Amino acid sequence: MTRIVVIDPQPAVRAGLAMMLRTEPGLVPVGVAVGAKDGLELVERQRPDVVLLDAGDLALARRLRALEHAPRVVLYSAVDDPALNVTARVAGADGLVSKEADAELLYAALRAVGRGGTALPALDRSQLDAVAHRVDPEDLALLAMLVDRTEPADVAATLRLNPRKLARRIERLLARLKPARPLGV
Repeated sequence: MTRIVVIDPQPAVRAGLAMMLRTEPGLVPVGVAVGAKDGLELVERQRPDVVLLDAGDLALARRLRALEHAPRVVLYSAVDDPALNVTARVAGADGLVSKEADAELLYAALRAVGRGGTALPALDRSQLDAVAHRVDPEDLALLAMLVDRTEPADVAATLRLNPRKLARRIERLLARLKPARPLGV
């Protein structure tokens, strides 16, 4: 069984996802939250396998992945932004699903991520090009390692950064990659 927490600012989306997940064998919703504060508290309390997170809160994805008992994270987005596939990787997400996708695709992504895999679409050159011009030259190596899903300890060692400085650089990178319009809505 895959235990799931849903974090989304829209009440109807939270309720609908929880109801859908309850009907799907092997997927168990263990709670819903509105945003970062209550989401982090719920995740600490419930220790889900996977968090289904509105893609509008990429910073929360990083915070979730940094927890001691870190859940895996699937981003759920209503916006088709070519840069999101790259940004999801920078944020440490394990999956990315469009809110327009059918339920079976969402269920498959949650199962794959719950088993330790990923559900990230393949990257193409246009997606990388869409974000590269927004990145400071000194952060291109960081971007490349995060896109390749290099472990944070290895990134820090390669770039000769302590964990705190690495976290700040990643936050800065995410801020630069943040799309002009909200992703989750």
